Amino acid sequence: MSNGDKLILGVPSKGRLMEQTADAFASVGLTLRKTGNERGYRGEIVGLPEVDVAFVSASEIAWYLKTGRVHLGVTGEDLVHEQMSDWATRVTFQKKLGFGNADVVVAVPDCWIDVRTMADLAEVALPFRRAHGRWYRVATKYLNLTRRFFAAKGLSDYRIVESLGATEGTPAAGTAELIVDITTTGTTLAANGLRILDDGVILRSEANLISSNAAAWTPSALEAMRTITARMKG
Repeated sequence: MSNGDKLILGVPSKGRLMEQTADAFASVGLTLRKTGNERGYRGEIVGLPEVDVAFVSASEIAWYLKTGRVHLGVTGEDLVHEQMSDWATRVTFQKKLGFGNADVVVAVPDCWIDVRTMADLAEVALPFRRAHGRWYRVATKYLNLTRRFFAAKGLSDYRIVESLGATEGTPAAGTAELIVDITTTGTTLAANGLRILDDGVILRSEANLISSNAAAWTPSALEAMRTITARMKG
């Protein structure tokens, strides 16, 4: 079998997500193993020679699924929705995996006692501009999810500040007024004096097994996907 016929499976390359992915596959009899150097980025599924495994970051997996560089991948819904406005045609969600859970949320300072909803946020936009001479700033790394969600709520009077670090710390640092970020328990938000709006959950995300509609699907790759998804859905 040539490499061009093989199914390419993208799995997270490090940390808890990599461990949980390996455990999820192992639990249905699919053992992921790196080939060559233990720190390398290529691997295999033991007993499935028609599959090549690529160990890459979760955000890269979403991009690879979008562009068809991998046939199948494990990544979060948040990354897929952020990177693809047309995700429904680009990919197919095969199976929720029950780990990597996180909510993408809109959070405001707890001291904004009159702001409980997105409608309240829209109402304070103009008074805020009059008082401060600018629109309020929203710190986030989820630029597209934020724009789509705010537009759906009829809110356009704000400015996005792209955050590459600890987003929850930006209001206290004075670089933003509110944030859009992921949270699992809300503890870190609370520790930074922030509160999720009552209708501020943009997306409830978890890791998924996802197939690419843009990849070149050979008969061998299709058969390998059926084998893997049948086991995972078992």
